[in-house]
Amino acid sequence: MLTRAGTIALRALVELARHPGSKISGPELAARQGLPAAMLERLLLNMRRAGLVDASRGRSGGYQLKISPQELYLEAILSAVGGWRQVAVINDISANQPSAAAIAGDHLELQLQQRLLRAMQKELAALSLAELLYDQRSLEAALNPEGGLMLG
Repeated sequence: MLTRAGTIALRALVELARHPGSKISGPELAARQGLPAAMLERLLLNMRRAGLVDASRGRSGGYQLKISPQELYLEAILSAVGGWRQVAVINDISANQPSAAAIAGDHLELQLQQRLLRAMQKELAALSLAELLYDQRSLEAALNPEGGLMLG
């Protein structure tokens, strides 16, 4: 599951990817995406430390992607900000002294959760920011058919 930090980081980086080569300030990013500015600034700092974004100060300063959207994978983004967590809850089977069938059922549940976690990790490692941007632009075009064709 995505954490709030993960959602905020992804939305901010998609916004940066929309404007390649442009520098966008933290407050401007927050305003464009309706994000909490203080939390976004902390996440941008983490992403800068991870080498995902560049930051510059001053009147013409701001943030920009350091890695192209095609080469920036969601796994790296979410790892930089603590953006996803495992949602596996395994019952304590030792307390109830359950039957063999109950133990096997719990083991089955654990195996399924582990498979789902591996599948999610694999998908996050293969899904780029560019693909996320494409999906968002496609949705925006579908929601606003009079807006014209959106390319790239």
